Amino acid sequence: MEEKSKINPSDENCPVRRTLGLLGGKWTLLIVYQINDRVIRYGELKRMIPGISEKMLIQELNALVKNKLVSKTAYPEIPPRVEYSLTKTGLKALPIVDKLASYGLENLV
Repeated sequence: MEEKSKINPSDENCPVRRTLGLLGGKWTLLIVYQINDRVIRYGELKRMIPGISEKMLIQELNALVKNKLVSKTAYPEIPPRVEYSLTKTGLKALPIVDKLASYGLENLV
């Protein structure tokens, strides 16, 4: 890992800046956390994240698919069935979510 003094946050290639670009959305880590290591359907995911609008969930899922953190499988059925799962890259984000949860449990009241 690079020394902190060598990381320039104003540089567009800064690893922290780029990671925040992938994971920094308001709902992104909650979605990743809820999908976790399983396959989940859209409706179930929507129920598991109170307060998220359908529009926002769709936008976030599309961004996660575009950034290759989530895979989307659509089945040609009526009614349509769509399933989401984390990719290998998405699974690598789970320890970040775990650290944030630990921090919150230890420091926030």
